[in-house]
Amino acid sequence: QVQVVESGGGLVQPGGSLRLSCAASGTILSINNMGWYRQAPGKERDLVATFTSGGSTNYGDSVKGRFTISRGYAKNTVDLQMSGLKPEDTAVYYCNARHTLPSRTLFDSWGQGTQVTVAS
Repeated sequence: QVQVVESGGGLVQPGGSLRLSCAASGTILSINNMGWYRQAPGKERDLVATFTSGGSTNYGDSVKGRFTISRGYAKNTVDLQMSGLKPEDTAVYYCNARHTLPSRTLFDSWGQGTQVTVAS
């Protein structure tokens, strides 16, 4: 079983910065993708930024140039540095780890989410 835990959310003023961290632990054969999604009230969960299995990064269009995903110092950790925050960035941010099960199928494990609120 894989556990995914996020940290670092909070309240920040428009234009401010915030850093989120995520750690995956447990019985991990391999992680194919790991990254961040977000869901605002009444909206679908959308891509923020992820690492692919090849090591490249994907960003949602609305955060390109403002957010940066990076690998943490510990294994199976990722961070999200958010700058130039806007009120429309307000959402619950979820960390996702797509990993391989012993059956060789892929499985998505999600954290419980961390609230990010951008308001003056």
